[in-house]
Amino acid sequence: MAGYAFPAPPDGYLSWESWADGEDIPEEDRNAMRVLLDQHGKRPTLYFQRVPETKATKNRLHLDVKISNGLSGEERKNRIEEEVARLMELGATVVERRTPPELWVVMADVEGNEFCVV
Repeated sequence: MAGYAFPAPPDGYLSWESWADGEDIPEEDRNAMRVLLDQHGKRPTLYFQRVPETKATKNRLHLDVKISNGLSGEERKNRIEEEVARLMELGATVVERRTPPELWVVMADVEGNEFCVV
Protein backbone atom coordinates (compact mmCIF):
# COMPACT_ATOMS: atom_id res chain seq x y z
CA MET A 1 0.00 0.00 0.00
CA ALA A 2 1.53 3.26 -1.09
CA GLY A 3 2.33 5.59 1.79
CA TYR A 4 2.24 2.85 4.42
CA ALA A 5 5.29 1.41 6.16
CA PHE A 6 6.06 -1.07 8.87
CA PRO A 7 7.16 0.65 12.09
CA ALA A 8 10.83 0.55 12.98
CA PRO A 9 11.92 -2.02 15.57
CA PRO A 10 12.28 -0.84 19.19
CA ASP A 11 15.40 1.08 20.18
CA GLY A 12 18.41 -1.16 20.61
CA TYR A 13 17.36 -3.66 17.92
CA LEU A 14 18.42 -3.72 14.28
CA SER A 15 15.40 -5.75 13.19
CA TRP A 16 12.08 -7.10 14.44
CA GLU A 17 13.63 -10.57 14.22
CA SER A 18 16.38 -9.60 16.68
CA TRP A 19 13.74 -8.07 18.97
CA ALA A 20 11.68 -11.31 18.85
CA ASP A 21 14.84 -13.29 19.66
CA GLY A 22 15.49 -11.00 22.64
CA GLU A 23 11.91 -11.44 23.86
CA ASP A 24 12.06 -15.25 23.47
CA ILE A 25 9.07 -15.25 21.11
CA PRO A 26 8.80 -18.67 19.42
CA GLU A 27 9.24 -18.58 15.65
CA GLU A 28 5.75 -20.05 15.08
CA ASP A 29 4.18 -17.04 16.89
CA ARG A 30 6.15 -14.29 15.16
CA ASN A 31 3.72 -13.68 12.30
CA ALA A 32 0.55 -13.56 14.39
CA MET A 33 0.11 -9.81 13.84
CA ARG A 34 1.29 -6.88 11.76
CA VAL A 35 0.87 -3.11 11.99
CA LEU A 36 1.02 -0.70 9.06
CA LEU A 37 1.59 2.98 9.82
CA ASP A 38 0.94 5.84 7.42
CA GLN A 39 4.32 7.53 6.96
CA HIS A 40 2.60 10.91 6.74
CA GLY A 41 0.19 10.44 9.65
CA LYS A 42 -2.91 11.20 7.57
CA ARG A 43 -4.47 7.74 7.32
CA PRO A 44 -5.49 5.25 10.00
CA THR A 45 -3.09 2.68 11.36
CA LEU A 46 -3.94 -0.81 10.07
CA TYR A 47 -3.52 -3.65 12.55
CA PHE A 48 -3.77 -7.23 11.29
CA GLN A 49 -4.08 -10.01 13.86
CA ARG A 50 -4.41 -13.77 13.46
CA VAL A 51 -7.05 -15.11 15.83
CA PRO A 52 -7.37 -18.69 17.13
CA GLU A 53 -11.12 -19.17 16.79
CA THR A 54 -12.67 -20.30 13.55
CA LYS A 55 -15.13 -18.10 11.70
CA ALA A 56 -18.14 -19.43 9.83
CA THR A 57 -18.33 -16.45 7.47
CA LYS A 58 -15.94 -14.84 4.96
CA ASN A 59 -13.40 -13.19 7.29
CA ARG A 60 -9.93 -14.60 6.92
CA LEU A 61 -8.21 -12.07 9.16
CA HIS A 62 -9.08 -9.63 11.91
CA LEU A 63 -8.81 -5.99 10.90
CA ASP A 64 -8.60 -3.06 13.33
CA VAL A 65 -8.86 0.45 11.89
CA LYS A 66 -6.98 2.46 14.50
CA ILE A 67 -7.96 6.10 14.17
CA SER A 68 -7.61 7.21 17.79
CA ASN A 69 -3.84 6.88 18.31
CA GLY A 70 -2.65 9.27 21.00
CA LEU A 71 -6.17 10.30 22.04
CA SER A 72 -7.98 9.56 25.29
CA GLY A 73 -11.27 10.19 27.04
CA GLU A 74 -13.96 12.14 25.21
CA GLU A 75 -11.60 13.18 22.41
CA ARG A 76 -10.90 9.50 21.64
CA LYS A 77 -14.59 8.56 21.87
CA ASN A 78 -15.61 11.43 19.60
CA ARG A 79 -12.97 10.53 16.98
CA ILE A 80 -14.16 6.90 16.94
CA GLU A 81 -17.81 7.95 16.62
CA GLU A 82 -16.95 10.34 13.76
CA GLU A 83 -15.23 7.52 11.88
CA VAL A 84 -18.12 5.13 12.58
CA ALA A 85 -20.55 7.69 11.14
CA ARG A 86 -18.36 8.18 8.06
CA LEU A 87 -18.13 4.43 7.47
CA MET A 88 -21.90 4.04 7.90
CA GLU A 89 -22.41 6.62 5.15
CA LEU A 90 -20.28 4.34 2.94
CA GLY A 91 -22.49 1.33 3.71
CA ALA A 92 -20.91 -0.26 6.79
CA THR A 93 -23.11 -1.27 9.72
CA VAL A 94 -22.51 -1.34 13.46
CA VAL A 95 -22.43 -4.88 14.84
CA GLU A 96 -21.60 -4.01 18.43
CA ARG A 97 -20.19 -1.23 20.62
CA ARG A 98 -17.77 -2.40 23.31
CA THR A 99 -16.62 -0.25 26.17
CA PRO A 100 -14.55 -1.68 29.01
CA PRO A 101 -11.88 -0.49 29.38
CA GLU A 102 -12.23 1.87 26.38
CA LEU A 103 -14.68 2.22 23.51
CA TRP A 104 -14.22 0.31 20.29
CA VAL A 105 -16.84 -0.48 17.67
CA VAL A 106 -17.27 -3.74 15.77
CA MET A 107 -18.57 -3.01 12.29
CA ALA A 108 -19.33 -4.98 9.14
CA ASP A 109 -18.67 -3.94 5.57
CA VAL A 110 -21.31 -4.26 2.85
CA GLU A 111 -20.39 -7.95 2.37
CA GLY A 112 -20.68 -8.74 6.08
CA ASN A 113 -16.95 -8.89 6.85
CA GLU A 114 -16.35 -7.65 10.39
CA PHE A 115 -13.69 -5.16 11.46
CA CYS A 116 -13.10 -2.95 14.51
CA VAL A 117 -12.79 0.81 14.73
CA VAL A 118 -10.53 1.73 17.65
